[in-house]
Amino acid sequence: MDWLVGIVSEAEISEWEAVIGDWFFILAFGFLAVELVRYAILKRLDWTLIGDTITNYITLALFLGINYAVLGVAYLTLYFGAAQYAVLDIPVSWASVLICIVLADLVYYWEHRFTHRVNIAWATHTVHHSSPNFNISVAYRFGPMDGFWPIFFHLPLVLLGFNPVVVFFSEMFVQLYQTALHTEMFRKLPRPIEAVFNTPSHHRVHHGSNEPYLDANYGGIFIVWDRMFGTFVEEDEPVVYGLVEPIRSVNPLVAFFHGFWRLARNVTSSRSLGDAWMHLFGPPEWKPGSAGDPASPAAVPERSSVTPS
Repeated sequence: MDWLVGIVSEAEISEWEAVIGDWFFILAFGFLAVELVRYAILKRLDWTLIGDTITNYITLALFLGINYAVLGVAYLTLYFGAAQYAVLDIPVSWASVLICIVLADLVYYWEHRFTHRVNIAWATHTVHHSSPNFNISVAYRFGPMDGFWPIFFHLPLVLLGFNPVVVFFSEMFVQLYQTALHTEMFRKLPRPIEAVFNTPSHHRVHHGSNEPYLDANYGGIFIVWDRMFGTFVEEDEPVVYGLVEPIRSVNPLVAFFHGFWRLARNVTSSRSLGDAWMHLFGPPEWKPGSAGDPASPAAVPERSSVTPS
C-alpha cells in the first residue's frame, strides 16, 4: 500500500491524465463504430443520425477552440493563483487523488444541477441535451461556455489544499466516466452497482424529456448524491431523448448556439427588468405568468429542463 500514500510528482499526474484521456478518446471511437453497427442491425441508422453524430464532434471542436483560446488561461491563472491561499497543503499522492475524485464528483453533482436550473447556465448546457439520440458521440456534444461554470465549482477544492494538477485530473476522470455512460447497449447492471454508481440506465433518465424523467440523476460517478439530495429517478419507461422543445436540426451552428440565441431573444423581449432577470437567472421552465412571477403568484409551475422560449 506504500504506492497509495507515497508522494507523486505533478508531472506524473499530468502524464497519466494525457495518456488516459487520449486512449479513452480512441476507444470511444471504436465503441461508436459498434453502436453504429447496432443501429444498422436495428434499422435505425439513417442520414439524420449520421448527421447528428457528426454535429456532436463539430461542437466538440468548437468547444475546444474556445476552451484553449480563452478558458484554458483562466483555469491556469485562477487555480494556480488560488493555490497560494489554500487552507491546507495536501500532499500529492494517489490517495489524495482518490479523495479528490470523490469530492470532485460531489462538486460535479451541484455544478450539473446548477446548469439545469439556472437559465444563463442552461443556455450552454442545453446543447448537450439537444440530441434526440443517445450514443457515446453525444457525450462529446458541448456548448460554447461548458468550460466556464466548472471553474467556480471546482475552485474550492484548490482553496481547500488540493494541488491544481490533482483537481484537473479529478475533473477529467469524472468527465470520462460520464462519457462512458452515453449508450443504449447496456440495460441494467447488477443491483449493487446500480445502487451506488451512475450507470447508463441512470444517465438515460437524465437525458429524457419525458415528464417523469425531468430534472433527475445529476450525478457523475456516484448516483448516491441523487439519492441523498432527492433527485434520483429509476428508468422504468422508454426514454424520449432531447429537449422538451426540440431544435430539429443537425446544423452544428444551430446546435452550438441555439441556447444563447433563445436566451437573448427572451431577455430582449422582456416586458420588465424583473422578467429579464428571471430569463437570465430563473429556472428554464419559468415564463411570465408562471409561478415565481410576482404578477401571477398563484400560477402552477412547470417542472422541466425545458429550453427557455
